[in-house]
Amino acid sequence: MKIALKLTATFVTLLIVAALSYAAVGYFDAVRDADNLQQRANSLISKGSGGDALGNVRYRQILMVQDPKFEQHSGVDMMTPGAGITTITQSLAKRVGFEKFKPGIGKIRQTGYALGLESQLSKDQILALWLDTVEMGKGPNGWMTGFHKASQTIYGQQPHEVEDEQFLSLVAVLIAPAKYNLGKDDAALQQRIDRISKLLSGECSPKDNSDVWLESCAK
Repeated sequence: MKIALKLTATFVTLLIVAALSYAAVGYFDAVRDADNLQQRANSLISKGSGGDALGNVRYRQILMVQDPKFEQHSGVDMMTPGAGITTITQSLAKRVGFEKFKPGIGKIRQTGYALGLESQLSKDQILALWLDTVEMGKGPNGWMTGFHKASQTIYGQQPHEVEDEQFLSLVAVLIAPAKYNLGKDDAALQQRIDRISKLLSGECSPKDNSDVWLESCAK
């Protein structure tokens, strides 16, 4: 019995060490990539494609839906209601740190990469890169990538210029871009917009960390 317990403890220890090592690989890969990512982010910001270009109100709205504690956390947040298991920084890590991201064990390196990004890039730089790389669903010319680009493609204006409902539709598709039809009459998309509207107005709040679909705002 004692031998079995010792073997189990050893196996668990090895798994933990392996996980930490894999996370460390992601961290140092992000540090290595940081210079290029900083330059890319600064270029986006200078061209008006960063988070500040949304305007303060809409900047706050997108964070409230996607990552409420973005400005406070260091890349990981498993506690905040509505945040889910993937922060904006982790989402960015999946897009810029992998040739092809695979869920499961890839989450370990993704988290390490996110921590590395947070150690090297400013929040403004991270958000600018995230906005430029998010998937926005199918548009008139095929699959769309980039929040600002999708706004221009669908509505002919930048996110700070569109109507409130149009802006919320851009935010709404982020959770599942293949599920919704941006710029079209889509009942499912409208339902998502309605829930987000209630959240932003204070009529409801996520029930826990996993409530990314805002089920608590469905009533």
